[in-house]
Amino acid sequence: MSTELLRAPAEVKYADELDWLESVDDGPKPFSWRLSPRMVRVFVLGSERADGLDREIPPKWFGDRSFVERSIVTLASDRGLLLIGDPGTGKSWLAELLAAAISRNSTLVVQGTAGTTEDHIKYSWNVSMVIAKGQSRASMIPSPIMTAMEGGVIGRFEELTRSTSDVQDALISILSEKYVSIPELDDDNIVFAKPGFSIIATANSRDRGVNDLSSALKRRFNFVRIPVVTNRKSEAEIVRFRTEELLRRHNIELEIPPTLLDVLLQSFADLRAAATSATSDDERLESALSTAEQIGVLEDATLHSTFFGARTLTAGTLANSLVGSLARRSPEDLAILNKYWHGIVEPRSREQGGEWVDFLEGGREAIATLS
Repeated sequence: MSTELLRAPAEVKYADELDWLESVDDGPKPFSWRLSPRMVRVFVLGSERADGLDREIPPKWFGDRSFVERSIVTLASDRGLLLIGDPGTGKSWLAELLAAAISRNSTLVVQGTAGTTEDHIKYSWNVSMVIAKGQSRASMIPSPIMTAMEGGVIGRFEELTRSTSDVQDALISILSEKYVSIPELDDDNIVFAKPGFSIIATANSRDRGVNDLSSALKRRFNFVRIPVVTNRKSEAEIVRFRTEELLRRHNIELEIPPTLLDVLLQSFADLRAAATSATSDDERLESALSTAEQIGVLEDATLHSTFFGARTLTAGTLANSLVGSLARRSPEDLAILNKYWHGIVEPRSREQGGEWVDFLEGGREAIATLS
């Protein structure tokens, strides 16, 4: 089934792993959980020798074990879980993996936007059925959150701080009272949450000030802050893992040379350092320079090499993809990249040679084309 979907949810993509883990799991399971907390951690972070399993489970999320363990413990309590961090730190992916492992359903998702209403987290009505037969439970359309409540499973709320205060206030009663009232009905007018229900929400730390969370809503969540990956080895693992996964989706086999991955990682490290030392927004790239954006640059470069190149990833193609992906404002971003290429890449290409020479030329051409 997963091969027929453009993007299969985690519970479909890793169904075989989840089935096997469930078959060998003899640990205590909270509520209606499909896996014990220990096996949820194994599914997310991968197996270790100490786990004593007969099958290796590869890691799917790369980060500090304590973040995952705290998230699992929170979901085993009656509190919601809020994953907060910069864009591209893997918050949504971690939320999906946790929901898949715990409930075998990660698709009960509400996307927070300025247009999200209270109906999106509670219920709405099938207008044609209401006109024909009146308001009833049959004519009600439950939200993903209400569906999660009725099933005793995990619901997800993406970009919580993008939704308005009215929506956030409606979520308070769900998290505290664990039921939703339906005043339009005379009978069967309360939906109670079953054991196992919880909410995983995500929020970007850069959205602070858009729609700040109230103190009442904050008290209903345990916060887990996901930091930007700064460890070079960990970031390389993430970029390689996710890029190879994306390329398999395209049925593309293309080797990613370690030297080019080093060039990409070093370039992002340089640009992050420049952004940190900048004194104004005009001197910073609009891009967050996240790990997710590195993955996007590498995927773009490999696809371009496959379709329009010599089926070999080169430093010039990588540079072209990096400039094309990060130059979002003109002329500000182009000026920042041009300064980086002349001030950092050019001297490095003279001193180190190798892939940096082609990277220099490819970047220069891309900047000239976009200028």
